[in-house]
Amino acid sequence: MKIHFLDLVSHQSKGNTPGQRGINPPRLLLESFLVFIALGACLLKLPFATVEPVTWMEAAFTATSAVTVTGLVVVDTGSQYTLFGQLVILTLIQLGGLGLMTFAVLTALALGFKLRLKHQLVAQEAFNEISLQTARRAGGSIALFALTAEAVGIVLLGLFFVPELGWIEGLYQALFYTISAFNNAGFSLSPESLSSYVDHAGITLSVTALFITGGLGYIVVMELLEKRCWSRLSVYVKVILLATLLLNLFATAAVLWLEFANPATLGALDSFGDKLLASWFQGVTPRTAGFNTLDIGALTAGTSVLMLLLMFIGGAPNSTASGIKVSTFVIMLAATRSFLRGNLDVSFFKRSLSRETVIKALATATIGMAVVFFGVLSLSILVEDDFLDIAFEVVSAFGTVGLSRGTTGELGAAGQLVIMAIMLIGRLGPLTLGYTLTVRRKSRVRYAKTEFPVG
Repeated sequence: MKIHFLDLVSHQSKGNTPGQRGINPPRLLLESFLVFIALGACLLKLPFATVEPVTWMEAAFTATSAVTVTGLVVVDTGSQYTLFGQLVILTLIQLGGLGLMTFAVLTALALGFKLRLKHQLVAQEAFNEISLQTARRAGGSIALFALTAEAVGIVLLGLFFVPELGWIEGLYQALFYTISAFNNAGFSLSPESLSSYVDHAGITLSVTALFITGGLGYIVVMELLEKRCWSRLSVYVKVILLATLLLNLFATAAVLWLEFANPATLGALDSFGDKLLASWFQGVTPRTAGFNTLDIGALTAGTSVLMLLLMFIGGAPNSTASGIKVSTFVIMLAATRSFLRGNLDVSFFKRSLSRETVIKALATATIGMAVVFFGVLSLSILVEDDFLDIAFEVVSAFGTVGLSRGTTGELGAAGQLVIMAIMLIGRLGPLTLGYTLTVRRKSRVRYAKTEFPVG
């Protein structure tokens, strides 16, 4: 029997043994994340995990940021955490980056629960349609994909770090940045992130290749490697690749234009090649990667606002990235275009989308905007800071990006709790949160249609 992983619904199967309950995979995923956060906080609070003792709030914030692959920190990772503490953070990043629905389904199967199925939303976020019997094999394939990409990343970064830092430190830095980059975590061993390598093409391009690959996800990369021909690719993969390319090129050109004369950013670089390289990095990193080679706090207001949009969009479904996802953004644009042209059908490459898919995109974007609004409202009450800095912090947390204009260190306990909640919501995904909090029941009632003015 074939299933859609996003359509697993909490329900007790007829064949269940007495006392065995049905399971809601999104809720199980939320509970699993909370367990990992609690466990990570306890490990990071151990005396030998830090150079100087950290508070429980600081440990919990770091664990949440690592599990949600965000990268916002209130304690510097490289100087305040020991090797043990850093390895705990890397482990949490790897667990958080395995993929939401993969993790949920494999956990449910491992626990031996029987899941009843409903075919409702045709979702590409998971693995299209695969049989329940091959779910474990699919999970193994995803793990192999991640480990292979990370192995390549370690080799590439090792070529640059080892000559500079020596074998042991160089390989460790390559390991740390590879896992952090592929999982779009943005954790760095330096408080300036990768700013010291702003003109280093090898490290810059290797890190961007890693987080772009992770942000594209398993489906896109595997289909691209398998079919190797544009005409043979599915509509979904074509849309993701084309949208990612256009967004990255647009963002790079915009950063280059907006920051070219800024003496605190691109203006401080000598050659046009270095400016272009830095513009590329700052243009693609807001898509939930979280690294930076320029001072984010020194960016112009225009660049910061552009980054707000990029962070909100995020990466591809079923990837290590978050945000509302590229697919949602493209569907919303396509639906708007179709409406303005007087066409009720939304289509890509001569294929129409179902009404359910369009409504799902609308719901995802709406929930995302609501989370950002209430986050900005809450921080505006709790933290005295510039509005743009507060909005940047909230959107960065929601998109699990990890970039900050300096607000993270000024949050206070209450503000940190707000950001922790937003990071968790952003990693789970707006729609997954909706599934978690509500039980979907398809109504059999149909009402007469009515006209309703909009706009």
